Amino acid sequence: MTRSVSFALETIRTVAWMKEVARQARAEGRIIGLVPTMGALHEGHLSLIHRARQDCNPVIASIFVNPTQFGPKEDFTKYPRSFESDVAQLSAAGVDSLFAPDAAEIYPNGFHTYVNVEGLSERLEGRSRPGHFRGVATVVLKLLEIVQPHFAYFGRKDAQQAGIVQQLVRDLNLNANIVVCPIVRESDGLALSSRNAYLKPGERRAATVLYRALDTARKEIASGARDALHLQAAMRRVLDAEPLASTDYAEIVDAGTFEPVTQIRRACYALVAAFIGGTRLIDNMLIEPREGAEGDFHVSL
Repeated sequence: MTRSVSFALETIRTVAWMKEVARQARAEGRIIGLVPTMGALHEGHLSLIHRARQDCNPVIASIFVNPTQFGPKEDFTKYPRSFESDVAQLSAAGVDSLFAPDAAEIYPNGFHTYVNVEGLSERLEGRSRPGHFRGVATVVLKLLEIVQPHFAYFGRKDAQQAGIVQQLVRDLNLNANIVVCPIVRESDGLALSSRNAYLKPGERRAATVLYRALDTARKEIASGARDALHLQAAMRRVLDAEPLASTDYAEIVDAGTFEPVTQIRRACYALVAAFIGGTRLIDNMLIEPREGAEGDFHVSL
């Protein structure tokens, strides 16, 4: 019988302490992996930890509910927080150190510097959540500078966020390698998200509409559809048919630039966002050319 093993988890509260732990690891020639989170952990987060453990030693996770990425009407104060449970899960998953600073440690008095990845940050999620990606880019840059990991791990569910982080690293010549890992889903297709905890039972059932919309596009692509407007309309019909869903967007975009495309000819994302009751959820599907088969595409949900 296989037994789970819990590791001693060091919880670090200050930037200076975190820098020293990371400095020591680099001095020993070790490969540092960073998994940034806002807590309220689920199997999606843990999949990033498991991947990091394959590549790195030590693995450092962060828990920081970043106030600068929440708009004035968003859910910062009610964002789910489960620190003790999160620590237990990280310990069981083999994380070596947890960086869990408070807001004053990351944004001390007199803090005035923010980072914006122009172009990418204004579309889709950025259009719906003004200022969101400025907050994301700023805190990610701070974490990468504090920890200076060799690898940092992000989930593909937040595809636009991952793309912005990759652009940030390229533009600023940072040394971290950004690893984007697959979406983890419930058995009915719903992408795991900390915000799923907000859903009432009826809303939870309705939330699968995001996956169903993407799966509709997948089937259309498998049947030969390549017209982006056709695929977008097909996804929107599924979303709009759900009484508890209010569609924000359903779009096909270039996988690198996140600009709209008219035809699927290269790697693309199908992206959907909707309110289920009062909870805003996102999901996506990666569409990639199949190697050695011109005009054929592989789809990853």
